Amino acid sequence: MGTDEYVLVDVTDVRVLSRYVTELTFDDGSVKVIDLEDWLTGPDFGWLLEDYPAFCEVAVDSESGTIRFSNGAEFSPAGLYLAAKAAVPA
Repeated sequence: MGTDEYVLVDVTDVRVLSRYVTELTFDDGSVKVIDLEDWLTGPDFGWLLEDYPAFCEVAVDSESGTIRFSNGAEFSPAGLYLAAKAAVPA
């Protein structure tokens, strides 16, 4: 990611919409949707593919400004912001 693509945002709310699709609200007021299924890899996140109820317990960590899972794993808020799509197309 180039420096011109880096954004400073925090996630302020998360809601699971459907299987691995979440709606994220950011502190700039934007609301975006992202399918996290392809993001759930490796030891920190892969287990969530086998434990959907645990995925649904995702929450905002206000200290780190992103979403956190029960094992403490988090995604970069900037990465989420750049990959997510507007909840309501412009």
